[in-house]
Amino acid sequence: MPKGYDFSGYATKNNLKCADGRTIRKDAFKDCDGEIVPLVWSHKHGSPADVLGHALLENREDGVYTYGSFNDSEAGRTAKELVRHGDVKSLSIYANQLVQKGGDVLHGMIREVSLCLAGANPGARIEELSFEHAIDEDCDDFEAIVFSGDHITLSHASDSDEKKDGESKSENKTDSVKEATNNDDAKNQNGSDMSKEDNKMANENEKTVKDVFDSLTDEQKNVVYFMIGEAIENAKNAETDDDDYDDDEEDGDVSHNIFENDYADNYLAHEAMNDALGTVIADAKKFGTLKDSYEYHIEEGALAHAIDTTGMEVPTKTNAAYATSTGYGINSSDFLFPEARAFSNTPEFIKRDMDWVDVVLSGVHRSPFARVKSMFANITEDEARAKGYIKGNLKKNEFFSLMKRVTTPQTIYKKQKMDRDDIVDITDFDVVAWIKSEMRMMLNEELARAFLIGDGRDANDNDKIKPDNVRPIVSDYDLFTIKKTVNAGSTEEETAKNMIKAALRARKDYKGSGNPTLFTTDDWLTSLMLIEDGIGRRLYSTEAELAAAMRVKNIVTVPVMEGYKNASNQELMGVIVNLSDYNVGADKGGSVEMFDDFNIDYNQYVYLIETRCSGALTKPYSAIALYKAAASNNNASSPET
Repeated sequence: MPKGYDFSGYATKNNLKCADGRTIRKDAFKDCDGEIVPLVWSHKHGSPADVLGHALLENREDGVYTYGSFNDSEAGRTAKELVRHGDVKSLSIYANQLVQKGGDVLHGMIREVSLCLAGANPGARIEELSFEHAIDEDCDDFEAIVFSGDHITLSHASDSDEKKDGESKSENKTDSVKEATNNDDAKNQNGSDMSKEDNKMANENEKTVKDVFDSLTDEQKNVVYFMIGEAIENAKNAETDDDDYDDDEEDGDVSHNIFENDYADNYLAHEAMNDALGTVIADAKKFGTLKDSYEYHIEEGALAHAIDTTGMEVPTKTNAAYATSTGYGINSSDFLFPEARAFSNTPEFIKRDMDWVDVVLSGVHRSPFARVKSMFANITEDEARAKGYIKGNLKKNEFFSLMKRVTTPQTIYKKQKMDRDDIVDITDFDVVAWIKSEMRMMLNEELARAFLIGDGRDANDNDKIKPDNVRPIVSDYDLFTIKKTVNAGSTEEETAKNMIKAALRARKDYKGSGNPTLFTTDDWLTSLMLIEDGIGRRLYSTEAELAAAMRVKNIVTVPVMEGYKNASNQELMGVIVNLSDYNVGADKGGSVEMFDDFNIDYNQYVYLIETRCSGALTKPYSAIALYKAAASNNNASSPET
């Protein structure tokens, strides 16, 4: 270690990920080799009193090594004692003019080295000490602890010719101090010690700003001049450019000159708990010693709830007292708890009830062709009736009308993509299979919704499933779907009773196959189940009893049906249909298919699931749609309509 330096260690080490996410690479600070920068506490730049000494930088293969020397200021002596005693071991740097690629720091300029309690770079620590104490020959013990507030003075045991160039004695000492200086010329030349009388006088006389500034060495004054000049220059730049960016570029990255730009983004200040520890140092004089200030703040002050950069809670006196009083031998024993485990490796979908989807898709009729033509002959008119014949009269021809409609297919799809890197990195479960299951599940729901009530999108929406291709049952032509309006009663129970009556009366017009199913919402099913007789007993204790009363095979609740209204603003209460009368047509190759593709340019997998089909009722009067009358039509309709 060079003479005149108190300690040495790594200011920062290469290729270690720091707490701020940056990684300093080899020779990032090679231009700082041999530079001498200020040594401060906790990156404090606000006052000359924050300068504890200086640090010599040495660029090495594995990082930047530094040699630190403390000055003879009050803060310098305090920090010197903390390092000598082993209370502070971590180092940190403040750098600017950074050039980065992602989180890698490739170049920068170190402006100061700081002592701190917890550094961001795990390798930045003090390694060697080189303190030599000036001890009286009559003193038996090598170390002493003084709680009275007097300073323990440590000095470099060096001759006067080892004193650094530019270092000068303080020019505003009192006469008594000068007298003491004449008695010990070596101590005066080093400027590193004060007699007890000097220390006492310094405590009794309050120094002015000028006195403090004059007591600085030339090197320390140069630091102050530099900081003031930078502040003035920064203020000028702020008037023309708020961002204060340099124009230097390297590998596409812009380096920023923000040494005095109020801790902006592009800088390194590897230190934890700045504000809390700064408060501790600032209050040391008020409490008498740094130890007293620390004990106060760690119990109820700035350090009471401090967290260091590693995320570990700082031990407090309260925690220690709790451990002692409860008899627990380990503080923060929750650190030893096992990691939380996922109940299932595969994330669970938050979804609507899908039971009705299987009922719909399994109930519809399927044809191997997508273009479906339906033709009908209406023979219900009187002209189609058979006629009686009277001898001698002309026999009349019967006639009836023919009707037809054609339903063509439409493509319905879902598309998803994933980066290959993400697929490889997700190892707990098969993410591709998980995504494909979601795509199939949501495609099935959309198909079932389109069959029953339509997709609900606006007619001009490019994503709309067109009702001419997949015809919704509830809004199909009157020839296929019987529409009944249910009178809204004064209570929900009365409206539910009217719904049952309307469904029963509509059955006379129903021409569908077999026994149909009622599709309704959970709210209306609840209202139907809560219908009571005159003495308060429920009329239907089970859904099966209710289904029998409404002449349907079973009742299925459909969540997506909630809130559906027709063009007349009437709320849909239910649909009665046998889904075997609804045909879903798909040509060969039009069934549900899953496609995978890989995009080399973007390193992405693309997944597509689609089907091309048509859908429509194929029998006239094969469905019944029950609508609740709008408020304005309550008196115009009756339960029988």
